Amino acid sequence: MNLIARLLPLEKIQVYLAVSSKKSLFEQFGLLFENHNSIAQSLVYESLFVRERLGTTALGHGVAMPHGRIKGLREATGALIRLATPIPFDAPDGQPVRLAFALLVPERATEKHLQILSALAQLFSDRERRESMLSAPDASALHQLMTTWHNSDASTQRQAAA
Repeated sequence: MNLIARLLPLEKIQVYLAVSSKKSLFEQFGLLFENHNSIAQSLVYESLFVRERLGTTALGHGVAMPHGRIKGLREATGALIRLATPIPFDAPDGQPVRLAFALLVPERATEKHLQILSALAQLFSDRERRESMLSAPDASALHQLMTTWHNSDASTQRQAAA
């Protein structure tokens, strides 16, 4: 099991979601975390926007990794949304975002959350895997692509699992 598989259960993946802005995307992430982790939607929304105000979390190539800290959260958790239509996200390459992974970490997050972000960035930089994720027919296929990927830096995964 890879590091990402521990963060991303199938029920926290949505595909073909229609939103028109970062605001509505963050609201949808809030609903996912509220429904599956009992974290208030407004708390998720605000946490993601606090981080986004520091600079875009778009990586380029149609991918973004919004993330935030949540007081009282014990472990990192994630959710993945693939949009029906790409939205503007101030990406470094100017491309709109179609695939977004939201990561929530404890308020006093350790080095572990940086390792998770690094593993996600490596996953999304794999062109072939990224293109497969963008064309996966459903949430189950997308989940399979996310959870079967193996980080080239196995030591990062071992450290993060500890």
